[in-house]
Amino acid sequence: MSHDCSHAAVEAGIYPFDARGIAKRFRHAAIFGALEALEPGETMRFCNDHDPLPLLSQLGNYFGSRLQMGYVMREPGNIVIDFLVVE
Repeated sequence: MSHDCSHAAVEAGIYPFDARGIAKRFRHAAIFGALEALEPGETMRFCNDHDPLPLLSQLGNYFGSRLQMGYVMREPGNIVIDFLVVE
């Protein structure tokens, strides 16, 4: 399955977030802020050039069971993860 994050086609309740265009020093703050802005049932489709394992751990610790994470694509240089906010 292929996904191209450069196309901002928005499915109902899925909001794209391409971390590759954000300065590294601001990325984590921007990601946390974007996730905080989502309502239950909404998803942020996160695109990145590397697998952000430390970030996933931080998000899990911060959001706990309020956030579900699932890979859409996991290839070298092309990582896509859906973050679903639940109640």
